[in-house]
Amino acid sequence: MEFDLAMTDELLATTRSVRKRLDLDKPVPRQIIEDCVALSQQAPTGTNSQTWRWVVVEDQAKRDAIADAYRKMAGPYLEAQGKMAADAGDSQTVRVLDSAVFLAENLQNVPVHVIPCLQGRPPEGTPVMGMAAMMASIFPAVWSFQIALRARGLGSCLTSLHLAHEKDVAELLGIPDDVMQVALLPVAYTKGTDFKRAKRPAPSTIIHYDTW
Repeated sequence: MEFDLAMTDELLATTRSVRKRLDLDKPVPRQIIEDCVALSQQAPTGTNSQTWRWVVVEDQAKRDAIADAYRKMAGPYLEAQGKMAADAGDSQTVRVLDSAVFLAENLQNVPVHVIPCLQGRPPEGTPVMGMAAMMASIFPAVWSFQIALRARGLGSCLTSLHLAHEKDVAELLGIPDDVMQVALLPVAYTKGTDFKRAKRPAPSTIIHYDTW
């Protein structure tokens, strides 16, 4: 099979973190979520463990509660980060943080909240190798899920601020103690699909061959 490299590259390069351009009014069919999760299941996992678990939240009252938990951490964090970026004259980061504030204020209105999880929790004192293996067993699937959404005209944003109140959210959603939440993805159709590549440094500035 030959892939269309131009199309593949464009999909990879323009799957952005979407916040302000999420369509808060258009419902998201469950079938799309299930199709994208099915694709994410083809991602690699450590020792072929396949311990992915996905919690999909559509209920408005529960989305309200999750948004409240998110804002408890988002408020002070985003304010501090915004001040740092403004003081440094980093206009790109200022724009990103402005959209992050918008998301925090409107999270309850995003039609679907998707919480990727892992079955099992790392024991206290787990070495870096063990933590890396656990995260490597979920985040490739998360990225595949986000790319699949983009290909279908939907957007998302990988967030983690609600994890400061993970236990409260677990109780709200009935998530067992041995299941670890790793992120929160607000999912919606996007207003337009004309996303562009972000400004990034040249690869030569971040690659080290054979030695640092």
